[in-house]
Amino acid sequence: MDAVEEWRGSEFHVRRLTGSASTKAYRCPGCDQLIRPATPHVVVWPMYDLEAGDRRHWHNQCWRARDRRGARIRRSRSAPRY
Repeated sequence: MDAVEEWRGSEFHVRRLTGSASTKAYRCPGCDQLIRPATPHVVVWPMYDLEAGDRRHWHNQCWRARDRRGARIRRSRSAPRY
């Protein structure tokens, strides 16, 4: 069952995955580290994204600390900063 949580003024679906339900590696936007297969974590996407195209996989700890950490965006050196 999905939970609905608010963050930065928007509502998000939050689905908690068990280790047995995760079979791929993902990169956590909170710490920019890999979430290895078979690691419990959460999948988060905006409430009104009907196709769930903006789903992000977060470590449980990173999602709980999201207000202190924020999503880290990796840019190349020549990428614009806006």
